Formats: sequence, C-alpha cells, structure tokens
Amino acid sequence: MKTTYFDDDDTLVIRLSDKPIVREVSQDWNTHVSYAADGSVVETVILEAAKNGAWPLHVEHREAA
Repeated sequence: MKTTYFDDDDTLVIRLSDKPIVREVSQDWNTHVSYAADGSVVETVILEAAKNGAWPLHVEHREAA
C-alpha cells in the first residue's frame, strides 16, 4: 500500500495494488475508487482530504489477539 498526499490541491491517493486500473467509479463528488479487471480495489482518491478530515491519517498499531 502506498499513500500520497498532494498539499497543493488537498488530494489524498491511497494505492492498494499495482494491478492496472480498468474502471473508475465516483462514490460522491470527492471520493473516487478505481478497480482492476478482477474487481479488486486498486486505488482510492479523496479530494479535499484535509478539509474533510481524511488527512492527516491516524495510525494505530496493535497486536493481534
């Protein structure tokens, strides 16, 4: 997984896979999800990420139960 934040336009890109993108769907005006041929999610793009509370990310590490 690779997370990239672009300060200039407040955009957060979360890349989950290196598979080629074959389809993109807008979930709403600021959230876009890209899919691979097998239906798995490849990438999520969030516009106005900081403004909407998606950035900065809160990371919490825990041990498995």
